Amino acid sequence: MEMGVVKSTETRTEGRGRGRPGGPGYAEYLLVVYPYGDLQDRLLEEQQQFSTDYGLDQGLRRMVRNKPHITLAAFQAGEEVEDTLIRWIQRICHPHRSFEIALNNYSGIPPHTICLRVQDPEPLRELMQQLRAIDEFIRSSGWPPVNLACRPYLSIAGGLTEQVYNKAMPDYSRKTFHGIFHVGELVLLKRKHSFDPCKTVNVFRLLPG
Repeated sequence: MEMGVVKSTETRTEGRGRGRPGGPGYAEYLLVVYPYGDLQDRLLEEQQQFSTDYGLDQGLRRMVRNKPHITLAAFQAGEEVEDTLIRWIQRICHPHRSFEIALNNYSGIPPHTICLRVQDPEPLRELMQQLRAIDEFIRSSGWPPVNLACRPYLSIAGGLTEQVYNKAMPDYSRKTFHGIFHVGELVLLKRKHSFDPCKTVNVFRLLPG
């Protein structure tokens, strides 16, 4: 599961009468951080420019032009456990102080994603280490393991064909980009299917830095 664009998967262990992927009671969840302000505007312009430069069709344009974010975790679960998940994530976030993230130049995840590097991912990794407790809960409920971002990044264009990726990556390897933003909250999103728009489930505030 690519962490900039979550793709649908049909794998799960059966049991406990949970909803099946795509069926009633099932949802895909993302735990993300958003850049705001001027940096968000710059990133949206980067996404628009990518779509224009590489002549993407309408479907790929929608995948490229998601609201810019860094995904910390992606997972599937039954909606009946949503309230429990919110309480767990709240407990994990509660003692953490806000911090800054620097985005520094472009990278790629062959063969499908052009992204910006997170210069110092350690604050994000500390959060993700504690989110492993959520993974244990999800698996005990009969769902696949949580996908934690071992290398956090911010996607500029995800879900690309290999042809578009191979055309764009040499160009972006020569480009530069730098931006810093303040992370004061984590946002839990969900959707029923990979191509559905995400809805905000909850916002988890961090302590003032």
